[in-house]
Parts: sequence; structure tokens; C-alpha cells
Amino acid sequence: MLTNSHLTTILPVVQVDRARRFYEEKLGLQPEGEHADGSFWMRTGAGDTVALIPRPDRKPAEYTSMSFEVDDIDSEIKDLERRGVKFEDYDLPNLKTVNHVFATPDEKCAWLTDTEGNILCLHENTRH
Repeated sequence: MLTNSHLTTILPVVQVDRARRFYEEKLGLQPEGEHADGSFWMRTGAGDTVALIPRPDRKPAEYTSMSFEVDDIDSEIKDLERRGVKFEDYDLPNLKTVNHVFATPDEKCAWLTDTEGNILCLHENTRH
């Protein structure tokens, strides 16, 4: 069983160095190091791993590639905006954001895109 296994998210990127700067400087991930295949691995404060894999011919994502669970989404958005992160806003029939946030009875979500076109999400569990 994988119940106690560590999880690694593998993200395809066009330029590893550019993506690395975004994840370190804007999102605050900690560098772990480069691997022989040219990928660069990073860790979150919670111990999860993100591997940036070079893929010069990658196509932009059409779905959320990774989501960060946060305690206070509004505070996180403000902090990340101060660091230069831009959030997406949506006005669709089943998905409308207000101040970058889509809210349901169970959670709040906000989306951003990294320098390589990967769609990332912040989510806060509101069901207590």
C-alpha cells in the first residue's frame, strides 16, 4: 500500500532555471538539487517534492497540475501578490471567482500559472 509513501509532483518545464527561480523566489520552495537527467528537485516546508523536468516541446497545461493546501487563502494570495504572482480570474457558468477566489461550502480555491504554463492552485478546506 502507498498510504505512507512520500509524494513527488513532476512538472514539465521549458526552461528549468526560469522555473526554478519562480518556485524559489515567488513560492518559497527550498532547492534540493539537480539530477543527472537535467531535472531540478525542490521541497515544500511540509516535505513534499516538486521535480522540474526539462521538456522544451511541452504544450501549455489545460488542467490544474498541482495544488497547495493552505490555512488562510486570502492571506496567501496577498503574500504571493506582493512577490509578483498573478492570479487568474474566471467568470464561467459553474466557476466564478471573486477577488481571485472560487468558494464552495467545502473549500476556497484560487489559481495561478507558473512561468512555464503549468496551472497551480491554492485551496483552503472550509469544512470543519
